[in-house]
Amino acid sequence: MALTVHVDVVSAEESIFSGLAEFVVLPGEAGELGILPGHMPLMTRIKPGAVRLKLPQQDQEELIFVAGGILEVQPGLVTVLADTAIRGRDLDEAKALDAKKRAEEAMSDRSAEMDYARAQAELAEAVAQLAAIQKLRGR
Repeated sequence: MALTVHVDVVSAEESIFSGLAEFVVLPGEAGELGILPGHMPLMTRIKPGAVRLKLPQQDQEELIFVAGGILEVQPGLVTVLADTAIRGRDLDEAKALDAKKRAEEAMSDRSAEMDYARAQAELAEAVAQLAAIQKLRGR
């Protein structure tokens, strides 16, 4: 039997995942992070992107989109506190494309109500959602 670590992925709205995983991969602030059982304690911010979980006795990885947040690693426990979290199967490509288009338009229209930094953040989130959707399709 493979070694596992307990993983919790939560957002402000709900608990998205709670269970055992053989490993976790997620977009850290300085690059992609891989967490295995026995990983040293760690706390860092995460960027928008896909959290990949390898669950015991499953060939397919579980995919969860997060729009940023905090990662905490403790002995035997990995906690992802996400600003927003969406199960991979619940991602909506049409909504993500629409959000990307709106953010790009807001960035090009300097007189828009939305400020440039907010538009950049929304664009990054939409692009990360689209990348997560592509990962799901690539399986």
